[in-house]
Amino acid sequence: MDANSSNRDAALGHGLPPYSGISTFMRARPTRDLTGVDLAVLGIPYDASVTYRTGARFGPRKIRELSSLIWGYHTKFGVTPMRDLNIIDYGDVDVIPTDAVLNLAQIQAAIAGIVEAGAIPLALGGDHSITFPILREIAKKHGPLSVIHLDSHMDTWEGTHGQRYTHATPFRRAIEEGLINTAAYVQIGIRGPEESPADIQDALDLGARIIPIERVMDEGVAAVVAEVRERMRGPVYVSLDIDVADPAYAPGTGTPEVGGLTSYQLLQLVRGLRGLDFVGFDIVEVNPLYDPTEITALLAANLAFEFLSLVAIGAR
Repeated sequence: MDANSSNRDAALGHGLPPYSGISTFMRARPTRDLTGVDLAVLGIPYDASVTYRTGARFGPRKIRELSSLIWGYHTKFGVTPMRDLNIIDYGDVDVIPTDAVLNLAQIQAAIAGIVEAGAIPLALGGDHSITFPILREIAKKHGPLSVIHLDSHMDTWEGTHGQRYTHATPFRRAIEEGLINTAAYVQIGIRGPEESPADIQDALDLGARIIPIERVMDEGVAAVVAEVRERMRGPVYVSLDIDVADPAYAPGTGTPEVGGLTSYQLLQLVRGLRGLDFVGFDIVEVNPLYDPTEITALLAANLAFEFLSLVAIGAR
């Protein structure tokens, strides 16, 4: 490590206790300078499109705060992402909290700069509506994307309350615009009651491959990972709604569903994606207002670290 790196680490708080230093994601350098950057962490504090509990707008800040508990060396992969890659904290999108359509443009503009610079975006939400504008910009560069979607909900509704751009519609909108390669689109962890059988059929008709929670539990994570890897083709985007986890492990979310994945199962699933061609990630629906012991934000921060580690090991 050179002297500049040592000075930078000291200034940001590397090596200090978790309650000290600047609250960027894992002490990453806070900057909008994308020169030579491999991956940019971006907060999108928007939750105006939720259909139940608001509060995910506070998710990016809390995830960053809890990321200070992560020491940095990935013991399974043998990588230290913050040193092996040039990772920055790009700050937050200047969201428009009352206008979903204008907010799409704000998110796209931020993602466009990151993608054009050749960096991989890791977005911290915010509600799940943020995924659609992210996919718009990444697909401009890479074409239709393979998508791994971890969630308890399919998010393929036509609309909610007459609105087209909500946290229940991002993947329908993305498929309609040809942003997703539907032969390589997998939803994992789907569960819970629906309004009608048509909800599931709509997702299937759009081309989604649904792996419900029952299959994950009955067949095991390894079998699910094998199926997902077999379906992926080319550039891969991962979208993780924290409510894919059981509320016992992630109570701080807007629309919780019982009977979900454990924290360890989620780690297994994400680690099983090693070696894919990643072009972007998001973690959404972390709601600190319903996370009194901060375990939801802690899980999200660790899953974000797993994403960084996937990129780090792929760069070797």
